[in-house]
Amino acid sequence: MTYSIPFDRHRRLRSTQALRSMVRETHLHKEDFIYPLFVVEGQGVKNPISSMPGVFQFSLDELKKEMDEIVSLGIKSVIFFGIPDVKDAVGSEAYCATGIVQRAISQTKEQYPEMVVIADTCLCEYTDHGHCGVLEDGYVNNDESLILLAKTAVSQAQAGADIIAPSNMMDGFVATIRHALDEAGFDNIPIMSYAVKYASAFYGPFREAAQSAPGQGDRKAYQMDPANRLEAFREAESDTVEGADFLIIKPALSYLDIIRDIRNNYHQPIVAYNVSGEYAMVKAAALNGWIEEEKVVMEKLISMKRAGADMIMTYHAKDACRWLSEGK
Repeated sequence: MTYSIPFDRHRRLRSTQALRSMVRETHLHKEDFIYPLFVVEGQGVKNPISSMPGVFQFSLDELKKEMDEIVSLGIKSVIFFGIPDVKDAVGSEAYCATGIVQRAISQTKEQYPEMVVIADTCLCEYTDHGHCGVLEDGYVNNDESLILLAKTAVSQAQAGADIIAPSNMMDGFVATIRHALDEAGFDNIPIMSYAVKYASAFYGPFREAAQSAPGQGDRKAYQMDPANRLEAFREAESDTVEGADFLIIKPALSYLDIIRDIRNNYHQPIVAYNVSGEYAMVKAAALNGWIEEEKVVMEKLISMKRAGADMIMTYHAKDACRWLSEGK
């Protein structure tokens, strides 16, 4: 009786590994990954980040060793976050020609000219109050912050950055930075905009790594409400009109619906930022033996590609490249 009832036999295409590989719709490639790096002043510094096992702060001499490994694994792109020795109210080390990120960019481009070097353009790691702009009476002054962010972007381009990635979420930041780059002769430098950045609890470990937690208040007055979907379209539209060449959605794992929304409506390359808290949860569970790390990591990364991301900014990049080499 069973065989007289018509039904589809979907399992035919799942019966062997070879068949499953043949019909696989979504793929991860080493070129998809952007690896975040934290650079600090000093010599011989390789500080482990306690909440992010396997992630470190590097001084520039130690960065060379790390970059050797990154290159050997096949990673083609990195993004730099800097932690200066001195912070002030206006984050002046962010746009200093000899700032830690500027020197990291120059060193990396000199040693590895083919590496795509992205500069995170924000002030939070450089201000003594930990906010992403100029703080006045407890509120970040949008337009005054834009002036400093533009200076930061130009200094990073002068240092040799291939891509400027502003993450501050000030209104008008793409237009202001695009104008400043063009005026400085860097009209060929693309902007990878943190277009859709939510005020997320998943950023906690990053704030340890970048020493960038706000000293007072929070960032909800400029980062997006996690409950909002339609707002993401407005943010992405503004950045597109202002000249963004890439659109970043951050975080990634809890916002796969937003990645798909933006993919369906915009034609720029889409970057999913698999953030620190998403990384830390997997690492903690793996260290306790509760999950199979490589299977979980590769599954969550493929989910970001399936949702529509072209690239993934992730702290898992080195491990993922090893597993891809092993055919996992």
